[in-house]
Amino acid sequence: MIKISVLMEDTCGQAGCAYEHGFSVYIETEHHRVLADTGKSEKTVQNAQKMGIDLSRADTVVISHGHYDHAGGLLAFCDINSSAVIYMHRAALGDYYHGGRYIGIDKQIGRLANLRLTEGRLDIDKELSLFSDISGRRFWPQGNLVLSQKQEGQMIQDAFVHEQCLVVRESQTVLISGCAHNGILNILDKYNGEYGGYPDAVISGFHMMKKTGYTQQEKDIILRTAEELAATGIVFYTGHCTGQDAIGLMKPVLGERLVQLHCGDVFELQVPADGKKKG
Repeated sequence: MIKISVLMEDTCGQAGCAYEHGFSVYIETEHHRVLADTGKSEKTVQNAQKMGIDLSRADTVVISHGHYDHAGGLLAFCDINSSAVIYMHRAALGDYYHGGRYIGIDKQIGRLANLRLTEGRLDIDKELSLFSDISGRRFWPQGNLVLSQKQEGQMIQDAFVHEQCLVVRESQTVLISGCAHNGILNILDKYNGEYGGYPDAVISGFHMMKKTGYTQQEKDIILRTAEELAATGIVFYTGHCTGQDAIGLMKPVLGERLVQLHCGDVFELQVPADGKKKG
């Protein structure tokens, strides 16, 4: 049994939980208590307390990529738990920007004693695995075009080398990707190449949110993405950077296989009886 608790998300769910732009889920398995991302502030830790979750019991933390809204609550977490091993891609310590605004992580994180920097695939044990090096560009999120990295004083397009995904395996398998900046289809292609087939479920934003409305071409890309996702048979739990408009476009295509997350949600991983389609 894999139990998921949504500690931070952009939309309100459970009464009393704070919500803000950010992402964090707490994952309970037979052998692990995993914090996947930490939201952007101490409100993630506060929500855990309101939900009756003792984060001092967490043994593993995974940071999906080097943006503040996924790692901003990490130092507050470390104030109550200094023993959990923190896994973060080594490139996540870079300098990342949205236009002229810095959106990277607090540099203090790089000095944490329990930080383990990763690269490529890392099998932590039989339950937990990480992978990165996602190279595809099929339906690459157009919102990435305004995101950059500073290298040697020059601003360049962020290629999201710093993004990594978590795989949790029990009787079922779930893939967690904070924002899927590399594109959810490319991430699934990489998963298929590394592990074979597809996971039972995916928990991820799709980075499709756009404040100014979609062009027809952008709508077509979202719908084509939804059609390809539907063909996998995976159940997708999404929110955060996906955006309400994109969820509205995808829901008629994916039906019950698209579930919107809200802050404070708690659920056990459920897969429809007809199972999943292998790659």
